[in-house]
Amino acid sequence: MRRRPDNTPARVLAIDHTAGLAGGEVALARLLEELNRDRHDPRVLVLTDGPLVARLRAASIPTVVLPASQALTEAGRGEAASSPLRLAANAGRTVLLVPRLARAIRGSGADLVVANTLKAAVLTALAAPLAGRRWVWHLHDRLAPDYLPAPLVTALRLVARVGPRLVVANSVATRRTLPVLPDERVVVAYPAVPASTPLPPLPPATPTFGLLGRIAPTKGQREFVQAAAILAGDVPEARFVVLGDAMFNDHDFAEEVRALPASLGIDGAVRFAGWIDEPAEAIRSLTALVHASPVPEPFGQVVIEGMLAGIPIIATAAGGVPEIVDPDGAGTTLAEGVIQTPFGLLVRPGDAAALARAMRHVAEHPDQAGDAAVRARAMAQERFDIAATARTVQDAWDHALR
Repeated sequence: MRRRPDNTPARVLAIDHTAGLAGGEVALARLLEELNRDRHDPRVLVLTDGPLVARLRAASIPTVVLPASQALTEAGRGEAASSPLRLAANAGRTVLLVPRLARAIRGSGADLVVANTLKAAVLTALAAPLAGRRWVWHLHDRLAPDYLPAPLVTALRLVARVGPRLVVANSVATRRTLPVLPDERVVVAYPAVPASTPLPPLPPATPTFGLLGRIAPTKGQREFVQAAAILAGDVPEARFVVLGDAMFNDHDFAEEVRALPASLGIDGAVRFAGWIDEPAEAIRSLTALVHASPVPEPFGQVVIEGMLAGIPIIATAAGGVPEIVDPDGAGTTLAEGVIQTPFGLLVRPGDAAALARAMRHVAEHPDQAGDAAVRARAMAQERFDIAATARTVQDAWDHALR
């Protein structure tokens, strides 16, 4: 392992384009908080200010803000490549930022640079060589045309092939969307949740289903509300809660989703709770935690959070989620579009009717769902230990530095 001249831990600078607390940023914060700092000395650079900055500084992780164009940092994945003009405009903003970023990398004294998002990877691919530093890509997104615009997929796969010393993928599903790379250049490290002793669940008096996460077309709030309308026809006392809010340029979509319950005649059954800093208490009060992404997600940290809280899980059978809910492929068909596993239920992505069938099954079979939740919690504690994830990542960083 390469060491600094005074034999202190190797300095690692993580770069993120946003300071919001979306999945990739939460994963980064949890990882850095768990690091063995005798091995690596972490620093973080972000392009906007926000709650991630406060969280990292509270954990004594030096964090700086290098202000960048809002048009660059807040552009959604689809918007960034929606037209040749927008693509050219974002390319121009990227080029203008690269020299500043290279100077910041050199000034940080970093031995290794870690890009934590897609935008950060593009910037780092240009700035890290300019600064004379090696870099690693922590990949939290599937590089596939069902998840990203096709031109962006092509460009990012090229970056993965020629840029980083190593790619740390957040799931096997994510790893499969990379171009062909030697095994020594790719590591799979599941995002994990810090160990804790959660309070026991608080089963609600009426069936209550919740979806936790950023409100966005890829996160399934529309399908969740549509499924709620179907289930309400058979279980009128059921209640539904959306935990989270929009980020980036998804505010118009969030308004559409908020208007949907009224148009479906279930306005009184659906509640939008907004952002909750500590969602554990809200999760404990659910009959089941729902993951409803209509497109294959790279991983699904929220699923692990629900498992560790001891709450029954309903999730979509695509992307990295089956690696969590059905790791041994032991699931069997329960109903059309619904698979029952030892640890929860998997539903066909984008199928509101299948999601409603899964929620109905949990409401009608609480003991069966509770037994699965107990098994899921024990499994998650063993497989998704944050200390083990940190060791895997730190080994990968050392490999990149050699």
